[in-house]
Amino acid sequence: MEIVVRNSETECRNVCYVEKTLDVIGGKWTFLIIRDLLFGPKRFGELLKSLTGVSPKTLSLRLKELEQHDIVKRAVFPEIPPHVEYSLTDKGKELAPIFNEMRNWGFKWYFEG
Repeated sequence: MEIVVRNSETECRNVCYVEKTLDVIGGKWTFLIIRDLLFGPKRFGELLKSLTGVSPKTLSLRLKELEQHDIVKRAVFPEIPPHVEYSLTDKGKELAPIFNEMRNWGFKWYFEG
């Protein structure tokens, strides 16, 4: 198998796009939040339940960071009590192939390795 690296070594020293990507999605819990949202919109409580061990404060902070990077959008529905849903933006949905490849790699090396 040939590994193709698109950036030159010099370019990676100046601006490494892998590092920039990890700045956005590499934080603790961030990757798992995106993983859950790839299956569709979720309410805060649903995310909190699925991410065993995350605190409400941390989840809120990570969601805000993802909103700032235009990965996640927050929709507030005018109901009482307010109904808030989080979903991926088009930019966030473009991360799906990365997750699929990581899942494939994990399956191969966890079950076959």
